[in-house]
Amino acid sequence: MSAPVLYDISPLIDAALAVWPGDTPPGREVLLDITSGHNITLSTLRATVHLGAHADAPSHYGAGGGDAASLPLDRYVGPCDVMRVAVERGGVIVPAMLPRAPAAPRLLLATGTFPDPTRFNGDFAALSPELVDHLHAAGVALVGIDTPSVDPMTSKDLAAHHRCLAHDMAILEGLVLGEVPEGRYELIALPLRLAGFDASPVRAVLRSSR
Repeated sequence: MSAPVLYDISPLIDAALAVWPGDTPPGREVLLDITSGHNITLSTLRATVHLGAHADAPSHYGAGGGDAASLPLDRYVGPCDVMRVAVERGGVIVPAMLPRAPAAPRLLLATGTFPDPTRFNGDFAALSPELVDHLHAAGVALVGIDTPSVDPMTSKDLAAHHRCLAHDMAILEGLVLGEVPEGRYELIALPLRLAGFDASPVRAVLRSSR
């Protein structure tokens, strides 16, 4: 039996990583450094919690919504379907664009419309609210995308976020799916237990038995 294959679908977090305009980019403050004669190296990370691959918490888009610490872990581990979607930059994904019916309770959509995590382009593709309703009806409990948001950058009403809220559907954003073949996997993308925060970075991994 072949060993499982792991796909890391998280972007590298360093000073070059692009964040949402106006948000806090990752920065490292070195408090102690072995190369400077200290007995240990110790550093502080300062950054947005919407950093790279991340899980949105309901409090990010819904008044009174739960924080990152309250996100149910079982949503972020388990069978997952990866699909490539033919959608133009700046477009929204509608149900008819899906290449097949979802085959797992977790669905990751590869759009290719945010190709470089170090260069922010605002014309990425997003989800239509109709798609979120369609996925819920198909039994999908988590949706992920390879863009900074499930809604278009110019959206003010955040319709896709709010349909996810209505269906209690978990959201992963900022994934890197360019090298991942379509198909079935096990998703592992656990959010940190951050009390009061509106999102959490994740180390998102897909495991395949192929």
